Amino acid sequence: MPISTKKPARKQTVGALYYDFATDMDAMTYAGTPAKSEVVKSVSTTENEESEPVYASGKIYDTPTLRSSDEIEVEVVAIDPDDLAKMRGENIDASGLVLSGGAQTKPFFAFGKVVVKTGSHAKYQWFPKCQLITKSDEASTSEGSPSEQNDTLTIQALPFDSSGNTNVYVDTEMTTFPPGLTEDLFFGQVIHSPSTMPVIPPEV
Repeated sequence: MPISTKKPARKQTVGALYYDFATDMDAMTYAGTPAKSEVVKSVSTTENEESEPVYASGKIYDTPTLRSSDEIEVEVVAIDPDDLAKMRGENIDASGLVLSGGAQTKPFFAFGKVVVKTGSHAKYQWFPKCQLITKSDEASTSEGSPSEQNDTLTIQALPFDSSGNTNVYVDTEMTTFPPGLTEDLFFGQVIHSPSTMPVIPPEV
């Protein structure tokens, strides 16, 4: 057979981020329509996996891998302060005073991201069970010219189902990509299983 040459699309830029707060994490229910924010400078994901070889008859029989979580670092130019306070689990008094730094219970939320690739391709991804770990908070003086003063969110994505999955995604470059699925449709609600995939309207 002749050799098949493949030329996959390159990553071009990062798109918007999406998030929606969970109302019942066990039932996988969320507040409503996810929020969209086009504030991302960069995003990176680290998969935390552990492998333990199983020996039999003096050799490695299998090497099962357990993925405990994913760590997502998102550099942003800004973030909505109300939503950030909620992610932090901060207490907001009726007077408007925010009580921060104490022992708070951080809520779960779903986090979504877009990676735009060459050739009009893209990858859409949901992490359905997340918590904010840290957020950098740094500001510097203005020196007469515009300067970026960005923040970094560190988010932990945890397994959300019995199989230990931490995320779901579709990629327009893959042969299994559903025709007619758009970014707006995919992020119109939190996706965490085939049953939660959006209905694609027929072409007119």
